[in-house]
Amino acid sequence: MAKQNVFTKENVAAWFKKEFSNDRQTAYLPDERPPLWKLFLYAIQQIIVMFPATVLVALITGFQVSTTIFASGLATVCFTLITGKKIPMYYGSSFAYLTAVASLMTVDAIRDQLSPAALAQLDLWLAKQSPVLPGEAISYAQFGIVMSGLVSIAAGLIVKFSGMKVIEKILPPTITGSIAMVIGLTLAGTALSDAAPSDNAIAAGTDWAIWVVSLVTLLSTVLFSRYLKGIWKQLPLLLGAALGCVVAGIIYGAGGEAYNLFRSIPKELILSASPAHTANGILAVPAFTFPKASVAAVTAIMPIAIATIPESTAHMYQLDIYVNDVANYKGKKMGYKLIDKLWLNLVGDGIGDMISGVIGGPAGTNYGENISTMAITKVFSSAVLLAAGIIAMVISFFTPLIQAIYGIPLAVIGGLEVYLFGAIAAQGIAIMIDKQVDMFSAKNIAVIASIMVIGIGGQYAFDGNIPFFGIDIPCIAGAAVFGILLNFVLSIGDKGKKKEKKEVAQEAAAEAKE
Repeated sequence: MAKQNVFTKENVAAWFKKEFSNDRQTAYLPDERPPLWKLFLYAIQQIIVMFPATVLVALITGFQVSTTIFASGLATVCFTLITGKKIPMYYGSSFAYLTAVASLMTVDAIRDQLSPAALAQLDLWLAKQSPVLPGEAISYAQFGIVMSGLVSIAAGLIVKFSGMKVIEKILPPTITGSIAMVIGLTLAGTALSDAAPSDNAIAAGTDWAIWVVSLVTLLSTVLFSRYLKGIWKQLPLLLGAALGCVVAGIIYGAGGEAYNLFRSIPKELILSASPAHTANGILAVPAFTFPKASVAAVTAIMPIAIATIPESTAHMYQLDIYVNDVANYKGKKMGYKLIDKLWLNLVGDGIGDMISGVIGGPAGTNYGENISTMAITKVFSSAVLLAAGIIAMVISFFTPLIQAIYGIPLAVIGGLEVYLFGAIAAQGIAIMIDKQVDMFSAKNIAVIASIMVIGIGGQYAFDGNIPFFGIDIPCIAGAAVFGILLNFVLSIGDKGKKKEKKEVAQEAAAEAKE
């Protein structure tokens, strides 16, 4: 009897229809796992989505790219396990901490602790002549990142035992929104200095090339985010950076070495920071560093976690809606409500910061890009996120990939920064609009105005560190603490006012009935 050929046109078409059609079989809840080959593809997709932003944070802050990628994957794996595989989130590097890290590197309390060699490398990084911070300097920043994790953990425990309203009283949208705006606006100078020509960028007379590359990157990223559909809409940073690099390559090819905007980092520099590598240098263990205690790092970095709490909370509400929609779509009931796990999400976020900080990665948060990707594909499987974290850790060992990332032109990074940093500031406005903040309230105006002026003024008048009674206070941290204290003082008597307003409203309603 002849063996039946399963690879007929009809059979292959039926297989594709079954595997890729948008039916109930292609949607996965957090506790469901796709077949192995699908799981791998979905995991790669999640890595592609998180990759541009996470890597960009490393390039801007001077943290090791390989370590940042590894820390992102490890924190994601730990988050997934800590939350009992119930919350499908990817942990990536956060832009909220950029100003705090940069300001910390100029503080004498840190610089005085560095060896001569590390101090020389730090000065090269500050002058944008080196892409990497010295490990000694990163170690001090790590301590602040580890301690910032305690803020999220504390917020999670407060939510668990006291409810979300307590957090909203301590950190109302007037504070979290204003801090987000300050973070974005204090980075505006960095974005323009990277996107615009500088005296030592390239040969005289070729500065137009920098403008072309940075503008192409900026405009293409904006257009991609606005007009692309589906999964492509989640990759504007990747596509914008790719197009910027292509344009830089065309200019280099046509004009020669004088128009070379690409940067280079010797393989030896990557390998020298690695604790172990292969003989050919293709594989290298990421450059792990460990925290060193620093009060300056704590005061600079720890308060920034305040700004990430509303973002992480909003992601949880968003995820809850999407997952419930998939459960209804599949006709299944979840054994738990995702939104009831909000406290666990905040605790997991904080532990993720501590894990990343311990090994030398930047502080982070769960990524909205990955949530949107899951919403588009209807794949909310925690197993996919677990696999993505493991694959990210493996990728971080490949030296050629790390070299290629470091080679991205500064003009491309600058073009991305103009869009990203402005988006952070706009997100702060969105928080206050969403929460319907009363902009005619004297209390709200006072809190917002104080945070904005202290944060932004401190950046441009004192290079990010405000001298206060002989102590250098990081501007964003100072603005956040002052805003919290001022809001607390101005909130005294609010209960009476609310009661009075309620009584007036009730009287007006009674009169209307009559």
